[in-house]
Amino acid sequence: MRIILAALLFFQTLSTSPLLENDFVRVFRNSAPCAAGAASCGDRIVVALGSVEVSGQKMERGDVKIFKTGEKYSPPKSGEYLEVVIKPGHPKVAALPAGTPPAPANKVLYDGKEFTIFEEKMEPGELSSGHSHNQRLAIFLNRTQVQQWTNYWQREPSGESETRELIPDQVTFRPAVAHISKDVGIVPIRNILIEFKPQIFYPDLPPAPPPQMRHEGQ
Repeated sequence: MRIILAALLFFQTLSTSPLLENDFVRVFRNSAPCAAGAASCGDRIVVALGSVEVSGQKMERGDVKIFKTGEKYSPPKSGEYLEVVIKPGHPKVAALPAGTPPAPANKVLYDGKEFTIFEEKMEPGELSSGHSHNQRLAIFLNRTQVQQWTNYWQREPSGESETRELIPDQVTFRPAVAHISKDVGIVPIRNILIEFKPQIFYPDLPPAPPPQMRHEGQ
């Protein structure tokens, strides 16, 4: 009996342990410890990894729903999803240097004071122009591969590059970067990016131009 109770406690601890945690976010999979809206939780984003229902709203894979600090919600009773918790008082993000290319024209799912949520899509063989990202949480939805070059100032990619496999439902926190990307897989790239907005601007280092945003419906 003690072994069974210990095993149950172990699995319960696993279900409420963050999938990823740093100074900016806590991410939980298939559990929502911040659904009650405690002030210590901050804003929360529910990301559907499959068919789920959140506060009476049906969601499909890749859909997102945002809940502000203190707002309660009813989490899914079944299905695959993520609860992304934005930590109150997280570090301020610095603007990228002058001359850094803007972010690509990704579809904007949400644009708030502290962060923007993008849906990033690329077709197989598609090559992006030079672009930038600030610090962000990346959620990969499709299994494919991306090749990236950091010599973004050139019109055509050349020199050393990095090729990475994108694993479905993998969650990573990515540093600020400027690069060129190419989908070298056989299926489209589809990612959800929760990107933090700059709050620190240096007088001798003007911020990069704002990203070219394509809002839903455009």
